[in-house]
Amino acid sequence: MLIAGASQPAACAAHSPPVTGRRTKLLFLVTEDWYFCSHRLPPARAAQAAGYDVIVATRVERQGAEIKAEGFKLVPLNLRRRSRNPFRELAAIAEIVQVYRRERPDIVHHVALKPVLYGSLAALIVRGPAVVNALAGMGFLFTSRSRLATVLRAVVSRIFRVLLNARGNVLILQNPDDMAVLVSDGLVEPSRVRLIRGSGVDIKRFSPLPEAAGALVVMLAARMLWDKGVGEFVAAASALRARGVTARFVLVGDGDADNPASIPDAQLKAWHESGVVEFWGRCDDMPAAFAQAHIVCLPSYREGLPKVLLEAAACSRPIVATDAPGCREIVRHGENGLLVPLRDAISLADAIELLLGDASLRLKMGRRGRQLVESEFSDVQVALQTLAVYREMCS
Repeated sequence: MLIAGASQPAACAAHSPPVTGRRTKLLFLVTEDWYFCSHRLPPARAAQAAGYDVIVATRVERQGAEIKAEGFKLVPLNLRRRSRNPFRELAAIAEIVQVYRRERPDIVHHVALKPVLYGSLAALIVRGPAVVNALAGMGFLFTSRSRLATVLRAVVSRIFRVLLNARGNVLILQNPDDMAVLVSDGLVEPSRVRLIRGSGVDIKRFSPLPEAAGALVVMLAARMLWDKGVGEFVAAASALRARGVTARFVLVGDGDADNPASIPDAQLKAWHESGVVEFWGRCDDMPAAFAQAHIVCLPSYREGLPKVLLEAAACSRPIVATDAPGCREIVRHGENGLLVPLRDAISLADAIELLLGDASLRLKMGRRGRQLVESEFSDVQVALQTLAVYREMCS
């Protein structure tokens, strides 16, 4: 784990009496139950194995039973990512304050923008837990060019300067680009930043796969958001078809009603019906999906460190991605994939065409991607690094 700065945060005892006669309580605050299961299970399991009582406070939509089956305490919340209603947001903050007062966690781990904002404020109000904030990328608020995002970004930046630097708080970021932005803009002190690269990948579940026979498949697997570069992917597919390149271009994933950048279902259906791309929708068995892919593509505008690319590399698939924060953490240009400029469908098409025409290069890059994941990005490594932060907070 890379640690920026030399000073250490205050221990848990600075916030509450020393813990005696009970296990340390760790509470995750996450907006969605499915996101906790897909991105935060390994650290939670590691903490539980180390003797922590793990509590998960989240909106329960489809994986509450899975969280309970892990032996974690589940606390349902009404928090919604997309809500902008001030009364509903105040109610959400009040609900989190009540949860913190009732559960009395020793450490709270806030994941993503709204939990970081509301959870940090709640922690200040109750004056109890040590705070670990985690931003998995800068998100819509920092990538969108819309007027609303610009206004909200200015407001959130002012709040960040207070909450991220509160006593006893640390901030986990996934790539050095995000760290440079937040530090240079004065939003967080360098000594409070901990760099943990991504959420990791289960290298046993996502194992090397041989190339499938038949037509070559280029796959974009992600939430169907405009800022994932889905529009550029479709444009690249159309350009390659015009060049006479034969391949199947596939979109895997579903929309996200709580994200303003979500692509309408009607648009996804229209693309599918046009024959330029195939829209497969949500897939719960991604190893099976990668088994059908020859190239995995993610022309995103900005990421934390995209888990889908870690999974693709673990399955020995070559990658084409944008030279953007997060993507370039896993894609080493010319080694395990190719990096192209942002919002550039023609450059994207050129890179895809190069790999489609060179089977030996695809295999070489796939092998190198697997090596990188094994050495740097396994979920075991990420869990241990996160557990080290918890121990640091309550040493």
